[in-house]
Amino acid sequence: MKPASRALALTALTLALLIAVTSSAQQTQRWSEAQANAWYAKQPWLVGSNYVPSNAINELEMFQAETFDPAINDHELGLAESIGMNTMRVFLQDQLWKQDPDGFKKRLDTFLAIAAKHHIRPLLVLFDSCWESNPHLGPQHPPIPGVHNSGWVQSPGFARLTDPAVEPELRAYVTGVIGAFANDDRVLAWDLWNEPDNTNDGRFREDPVAKVRRVNELLPRVFEWARAAHPTQPLTSGVWKDNWSDPTQESETTKIQLAESDIITFHNYDWPEGFEARIKELQPLHRPILCSEYMARGAGSTFDTVLPIAKRYHVAAINWGLVNGKTQTNLPWDSWERPYTLRPPTIWFHDVFRRDGTPYRQAETDLIRRLTSTP
Repeated sequence: MKPASRALALTALTLALLIAVTSSAQQTQRWSEAQANAWYAKQPWLVGSNYVPSNAINELEMFQAETFDPAINDHELGLAESIGMNTMRVFLQDQLWKQDPDGFKKRLDTFLAIAAKHHIRPLLVLFDSCWESNPHLGPQHPPIPGVHNSGWVQSPGFARLTDPAVEPELRAYVTGVIGAFANDDRVLAWDLWNEPDNTNDGRFREDPVAKVRRVNELLPRVFEWARAAHPTQPLTSGVWKDNWSDPTQESETTKIQLAESDIITFHNYDWPEGFEARIKELQPLHRPILCSEYMARGAGSTFDTVLPIAKRYHVAAINWGLVNGKTQTNLPWDSWERPYTLRPPTIWFHDVFRRDGTPYRQAETDLIRRLTSTP
């Protein structure tokens, strides 16, 4: 090879390596505002529910081999599709990966195929700090009569969360699940940790101070692990408390969530004016805004009042509960103190459909269908 040709070849090789290194670095960093907004511009207005099938009490029962039920997923996601929903928020659980990584991936792949059949792209949740702090594999207990979400479990549980020896298992779970579906268009996005600093009002056996301290150590690492899997989908963790317009009033957890998330997700069960105010608090971040939990009729958050606001601001809207079932989330939060065993609540708290597939309130499903079918 002539010296000039050799020099050109070396220059081309150097440029190619530089592009590869730059691309890799970009993939392991938070998305820019421009990248996040370009992604969102390609999405339809996203509307859906937090989904667990009506025959499952929690995420373990939904995905364990013995109780995984593609037929009911198919039926219930068909109900969602029929009213124009195009996404679902779906919770996973770290022990499912620890028990059987390959089997869990296959079941999740089956679920994604069913969702795709109904033109639904799920937002997948990896970790969750809410409710029972000592989850276990195997048969789950039956619903506690009259109690809201009486069998929901955390991921990881308190013991696994606070044991440093378990951290490599948690990392393997994050990189394994995201890595398996990193280039899968059927996945909308990754919600890495649901309400990370939720201490559940001391209802369960966990040290709240130790829990939040450990969460704040792990949460930035979880984002780092997730980005190391090079997902083509955005990452997020939804803020749910604090004043988001004033950094001096934000907890350390909230600061991490807002600083690390590619797209901004939030929870709100407030009156419509409160919902709109929260959107305005997040707008200065100049990133896509998705509400990943709302709709608690008895608390003032309803489809009739909130969903039109979400559409006006082009904010994604994912309510809690699709089909009423073993989670019993039609019952209010106060059922933990006053179980509704003698009479049902005046109105359902969450959920859209009865178990037989009929709407709880026809006017609501008509509204969802109308808003999702018009520009």
